[in-house]
Amino acid sequence: MASIQNTNISSGIVLAPHAATHLPAPLVLLLASGAGLAVATLYYSQPMLGVLGASIDASNRAIGLVPTLTQLGYALGILLLAPLGDRYDRRKIILAKGAVLIAALLLAASASGIKGLLLASLVIGLAATLAQDIVPAAATLAPEAHRGKVVGTVMTGVLLGILLSRVISGFVADHFGWRIMFAGAAASIALIWLAIWRGLPKFKPTTELAYTALLGSLGDLWKRHGALRRAAWAQGLISIGFSAFWSTLAIMLHGAPFHLGSAAAGAFGLAGAAGALAAPVAGRIADRRGPELVTRLGAALTALAFSTMALSPLLGAHAQLWLLIACAIGFDLGVQATLIAHQTLVYSIEPAARSRLNAVLFVGMFIGMAAGAVLGSLLFAQWGWMAVTALATTSALAALAVRLWPELKRAN
Repeated sequence: MASIQNTNISSGIVLAPHAATHLPAPLVLLLASGAGLAVATLYYSQPMLGVLGASIDASNRAIGLVPTLTQLGYALGILLLAPLGDRYDRRKIILAKGAVLIAALLLAASASGIKGLLLASLVIGLAATLAQDIVPAAATLAPEAHRGKVVGTVMTGVLLGILLSRVISGFVADHFGWRIMFAGAAASIALIWLAIWRGLPKFKPTTELAYTALLGSLGDLWKRHGALRRAAWAQGLISIGFSAFWSTLAIMLHGAPFHLGSAAAGAFGLAGAAGALAAPVAGRIADRRGPELVTRLGAALTALAFSTMALSPLLGAHAQLWLLIACAIGFDLGVQATLIAHQTLVYSIEPAARSRLNAVLFVGMFIGMAAGAVLGSLLFAQWGWMAVTALATTSALAALAVRLWPELKRAN
């Protein structure tokens, strides 16, 4: 750790510098694992919704609020809590949120009714934002020339957490029950909490703004930086389709003609995981060719993958499953590449405001995720899977339009 730490002799505290010459691989692995396990807690419930509803005697409409509240809690946590990373030691914030997340997961595991589960879901979303304290920490520790690569590596952990969480929860719910899944998630966060407590250096605050002024500065950053606005809008739009797909997939596969259980729905995360592994590659391309190119390629790939799902009615059940798998690989790769490029872009705007810039970007993203969960469920209930496909395709095309807008303006 000596290569990434500065010691304040008078106080005896170890601080992370603003720029590092080398970031040890074990620390990168710790950051990626911590971010991945934290963000995974947002998605464990999705493949288990059918099992959850039957177990606690909740309607489909009520149980559909579980992922919605989790996503909204995450968006609120990013807005209200993530900016604190610029004002206080990020290590302390990560540890505090980790403790709350453990308690919330245990509350979910012991919930006897829908009210307790919904409360736990909201708190899980709020506390899981420790992942969005870890990512700016990685950007701060990384050397500038390799920031995209390091952020991409840490985000691989985040994205694998998002995708593999569905695989794990589907399997565990089918074989051991949903309560065991939430309890196991609490244990995983407890283990990573101990590792972070031992291995993560302290961070020096970059601002002395009071809390209200800190939150107020989010609006100022939004007004001053068009690049930030475009990134938040584009990532939010592309997230609508992403969330709509994953929020309705388990219910769609449960019905005709598939009649598949939670484990099958969760296994689709393996397809998306293939795309997540390309995140460091996207970071390297952003370092070399610029993040703007990567955002456009990612949005275009996402739109293409979602639109291809419209071919499903022309195929048999077996072929439909293979088409869904191929599309999941495609759109997950597109969404993740776009996110890495957006993060690389916004972190370069104001280094002293990285937590707040990250907060604005991810508030946009998770508002899109929450909107996608709600709209996807409503559209699926009213018009079926093709309506979800249309929503996802339209939102991805809108994201591409946002990324192309500066080019179109210059052309005119």
